[in-house]
Amino acid sequence: MSECLLCRIVESRIPSKKVYEDETSVAVLDFMGAAPGHCFVLPKKHYTIMEQVPDEELAKIFEIANKVSSAIFEALDVQGTNIFIANGVAAGQQVPHFFCHVIPRTEGDRINLQWSAKQLNEEEISTVELKIKEQVKDVVSVGSERKRVAEKKPEAVRRTEGKENYLLKQLKRIP
Repeated sequence: MSECLLCRIVESRIPSKKVYEDETSVAVLDFMGAAPGHCFVLPKKHYTIMEQVPDEELAKIFEIANKVSSAIFEALDVQGTNIFIANGVAAGQQVPHFFCHVIPRTEGDRINLQWSAKQLNEEEISTVELKIKEQVKDVVSVGSERKRVAEKKPEAVRRTEGKENYLLKQLKRIP
């Protein structure tokens, strides 16, 4: 993805301050971050949203984010970090390349990651619970089937049990 900003950073075509790099991942300082030391951790391979990232690479991203967070605590003498992902346009994702933020925090830093709590009644929470529970079953079964299919043949799974593939649904969220 030569037009992707983060791919160009990975390829060193755009200058950056890399704080960590290995064969599959990189962590760089965010020049326009929320606080000094704000980093983002990303896979070198281009994935637009989290659902596209293979589980092994996703685990590696979180492992690196954890280590970068520890390093930030020690190096910058901060009191906390926020580690989060803006996954999809509605979640605030502005760059179409998956990455994880690691933001240093100090008391009174005026970084606002707050939201207003929405109180659900028992019926609403039960309805949401059932909907998510059902989808989690579908997602887990699609993931398992995708691994089995990948082992047998390189083609994508298009339908599972007569339902639209979870991964195809995610295309609607791509920035």
